[in-house]
Amino acid sequence: MSRQSVQAPRGVVMIRPHHFTPNPMTAADNSFQSNDEKRAAAAVASAAYDEVTRMAEGLAAAGVIVYVFEDRAATTPDSVFPNNWFSTHSGGHVAVYPMYSANRQKERRGDVIEMLKNEYRVQDVIDYSGLEKDNVYLEGTGAMVLDHIGRVAYAIRSNRTNEVALERFCTHFNFEPMVFNAVDRSGKPIYHTNVLMCIGTDFALLGTLMIPDLRRRQEIVERLKETGREVIELSSGQIENFAGNAIELEGSYGRVLALSARAHAALDREQIAAVARSAKLLPFDVSTIELAGGSVRCMLAGIHLSRRTAPTERLLFAAE
Repeated sequence: MSRQSVQAPRGVVMIRPHHFTPNPMTAADNSFQSNDEKRAAAAVASAAYDEVTRMAEGLAAAGVIVYVFEDRAATTPDSVFPNNWFSTHSGGHVAVYPMYSANRQKERRGDVIEMLKNEYRVQDVIDYSGLEKDNVYLEGTGAMVLDHIGRVAYAIRSNRTNEVALERFCTHFNFEPMVFNAVDRSGKPIYHTNVLMCIGTDFALLGTLMIPDLRRRQEIVERLKETGREVIELSSGQIENFAGNAIELEGSYGRVLALSARAHAALDREQIAAVARSAKLLPFDVSTIELAGGSVRCMLAGIHLSRRTAPTERLLFAAE
């Protein structure tokens, strides 16, 4: 657990929303999304704000560098999920992505990119957002789960993942695309790949039974095993409880797996033990944010860049 891995970033970007609510524009193709009829909108927003705060503090306590940006806008209900609109890559590269829903296109913000340029060695920013004009979408590391070791981009076909945009990304960033279909219990396509799978350094969590093509399913499992990873198979029920929506990070004393308390509770003892051989499990209660159909992994945009200087603090609040 002591060796540093290119798979596990040392830093993350988080967005703390002041007006969080499940996004009505994304409900049609996100079967993980739900509403809380018992709480007023203000109470839901307040709870989400607190969940982001506690999670940022918990990650920083584990030694992860956390940059928190505030979102005071009432027109960006999904801004808490920044991993969909940008990603960072070793060698100093940043990608900005085209978003499927009109109100999610408003989430992109220049201050995040400027922070990355100031704090890290950024060589270039490749902006794919113009593809939105042609109804071409690729929602970042929600649409893709990236194997930074094996250089494979796993991607489920959906409204959020256009194969032309995927090929363009893979060409620019030196990944091999591996596209497949995945469906929930009702046969509805899974909206984002990162709810189905999580790739760590020594393990991968995967909802294998939700991949209907048996041959493709086996190809994915074998490809993960080729990189030396243990494949931990998740049931459909565990996927529905966000057990696949986790991310491995580098902390002060080794790697951690950040996931939600709901996801952690859905894992069995053998699965927890398998992860724990490589990374310490770090669960957070984000039950309010999970109403929006995403969980801990969606909330974290990993920073795979080289720092200019070492931070004096682990929890950094950026200018609004």
